[in-house]
Amino acid sequence: MTAGGVRVRRVYDQAAIDDGIRILVDRIWPRGMRKEAAAIDVWAKDVAPSTELRKWYGHVPEKFGQFEARYREELATPPKREALDELRTLARGSTLTLVTATRDVGHSQAAVLAELLRESR
Repeated sequence: MTAGGVRVRRVYDQAAIDDGIRILVDRIWPRGMRKEAAAIDVWAKDVAPSTELRKWYGHVPEKFGQFEARYREELATPPKREALDELRTLARGSTLTLVTATRDVGHSQAAVLAELLRESR
């Protein structure tokens, strides 16, 4: 997934030369992944969905619309809004690759974040 200088990829995929700044947007470190192999520049835990929202969603694609709406509401709260603003600042001058351990990146918090970052350009 690419557009507007913001990409979404799985953390388990090998880093590409043109990834720019690689940002892990999961609250939990990816299972079985060594830090060196992840090639992460920033771990943005504070922008990840709350544990409650993540567990409710359970990566069920049929719930994605509701998940996205609830997640956007969370991102409007002060601590998460600040973390999102930091990503916006990084996106102004660089290509960002948001990485997640989620198998279905199109139905993930990374996809929602990428959309928000593209909207703010």
